[in-house]
Amino acid sequence: MRGAAAYSQDFHAWLLHNAALLRERNFTAIDADNIAEELETMGRSEKRELISRLSVLIAHLLKWRHQPVRRSRSWRNTIATQRLDIKELLEDSPSLNHDMEEQLEKAYSKALLLAELETGIDRKLFPPSSPFSWQELLNEDFLPEA
Repeated sequence: MRGAAAYSQDFHAWLLHNAALLRERNFTAIDADNIAEELETMGRSEKRELISRLSVLIAHLLKWRHQPVRRSRSWRNTIATQRLDIKELLEDSPSLNHDMEEQLEKAYSKALLLAELETGIDRKLFPPSSPFSWQELLNEDFLPEA
C-alpha cells in the first residue's frame, strides 16, 4: 500500500513511508499533495494551541480580577503554567507572533465564555475587549487587582 491510498488507510504507515522517501531524497515517489496538507494542518494546529492557551490564561486573569475572595494556588498555578507554555510555543514558532491582535481577539472571546461559565458572572459585565496587554499576559509577575 503506497501513496494516497496509504494516507487514508494507515496514516502511521504513510508517515513512516514518506519520511523514509524524503530521507532517501526520492522526491518523485513521495505523496506531495498529502504531505503539503499535513504541513498546513500542523501550522493551523499551532495557532489553535496558542489561542487555546491564551483563552485559559485570560479567563484565569479575569477570574483573579473579578473574584478576589476565591483566588487560589490552583488559579496561580494555571496562570503560571499557561504563560510558560505560551512563551515556549512562541519560541518554537516565532511566526506565531504575527497577527497577535487578531489572535488576542479570538482568545478573548473564548476567555469570556470560560470566565462566565466558571464564575457565574454574565460575560457582558466583563470588558468588551481584553483589558490585558501582551506584555501583561506574558509577564510572570503580573496579576490584576480587583
